[in-house]
Amino acid sequence: MKHSTIRKTFTMAAVTALALALSSTAKSDNLGCSNATVQGTFAYTSTGYITAPPSIAGPFAETGTQSFDGRGGTTAAVTSSQNGNILPLTVTGTYTVNPDCTGTMTLQVSPIAVTVDVFFVIDDGGNGFQAIETDAGFVITRIGRRLFPGRDI
Repeated sequence: MKHSTIRKTFTMAAVTALALALSSTAKSDNLGCSNATVQGTFAYTSTGYITAPPSIAGPFAETGTQSFDGRGGTTAAVTSSQNGNILPLTVTGTYTVNPDCTGTMTLQVSPIAVTVDVFFVIDDGGNGFQAIETDAGFVITRIGRRLFPGRDI
């Protein structure tokens, strides 16, 4: 009878270990991000400073909405302040999301005809992102929050 109890205990331990291993594998398969993770519209704010060229150097801020199509395309409607000069802008561009939830964007800004490169990290399960512009002369960070969490996808 002692052997039967030991055998049952080992069997239950093995089944439990297998179940735990399978559940953690299933969970890890669901981790990660793709272009679809940020599909939807985000409200965002950028702040920072432009250091070069000297003709536009100074404090910078903007706020707007940015939409991601889930396939690598993005658009934004923005109001910016550069050295206190207010300017409405439109933005079109592309983005790529990596499985580790980091990504990059290349944005064309109109009417000022500037291209901006951005590195970002997705947070809060896809409901937000944090970003920094990576072009020389720009010290600008951005924080975005999903405009309609749960209804936007």
